[in-house]
Amino acid sequence: MLTKIGRRSLKYYKNTAFSITVQANLHENVSAANDSQIEHFTLFKNEWWNEMGVMKPLHSLNRLRVPLIRDGLINTGSVQKNLINTPQPLTNLQILEVGCGGGILTEALARLGCCVTGIDTASDLIKVAKEHSSNNDLLKGINYDSTTIEKFANDNMEKFDAVVASEVLEHVDGKDAFLEACVKCLKPEGSIFITTINQTLTSWLLVVAMAENVIRILPQGTHFYDKFIAPHRTQKILEHNNCKTRLVHGYFYNFVTNSWSWSTNTSVHYAIHAVKM
Repeated sequence: MLTKIGRRSLKYYKNTAFSITVQANLHENVSAANDSQIEHFTLFKNEWWNEMGVMKPLHSLNRLRVPLIRDGLINTGSVQKNLINTPQPLTNLQILEVGCGGGILTEALARLGCCVTGIDTASDLIKVAKEHSSNNDLLKGINYDSTTIEKFANDNMEKFDAVVASEVLEHVDGKDAFLEACVKCLKPEGSIFITTINQTLTSWLLVVAMAENVIRILPQGTHFYDKFIAPHRTQKILEHNNCKTRLVHGYFYNFVTNSWSWSTNTSVHYAIHAVKM
């Protein structure tokens, strides 16, 4: 299944052309941490690995975001050619996941052979992640740390081949400081992968009004419109930190089937892949 979806995601690198006019101004922020959001997600620490619970959209999202990361690294030449068609194509790569929570994406990436470091400011979620991976030999390449990305970046500059911030940016306050620190951790020519939520009326209607308050597939208070961020704004911050965008693409969640699919429409969810120059 991953291979099939991977080919679909890889075609976006070959065929997708886009030009976005950037008009947003940058505002420097000191810290990205948001205490209320940390407390909110900690409430669900015992539900993190229940694939049919409140975290089920994150579990099913792996079917898109794992191939996106894998294929993006193949496309940039980060993956050794002799490993591309193997079960563990990311062998020998160092990947940082920022805002890893209980490790849903972290573990999926580790299974592809890379050494993954997962960091999160919620110490209870890091405990969940450590416990879940502790008895699996395939996950020995994972390191977890409860810290902020700003602190972590000071001791880990230019260490990683890729940095991943998936479904995290919409929960932090200091987006400029957050992304700046993420990029600091990247090696030159390293990749940063972001999946997040656009700041539109449509995104508010579907994510906040519908998903949280009508269908209630997500816990109330998970998302706030003022924390959403438009693609051009995210790109501008990355460009300010010497990163060139390789891909911007939308994706869509089907509430009924709990499945995600790629879309040319970025009005709700979007993914960005950029490379540090």
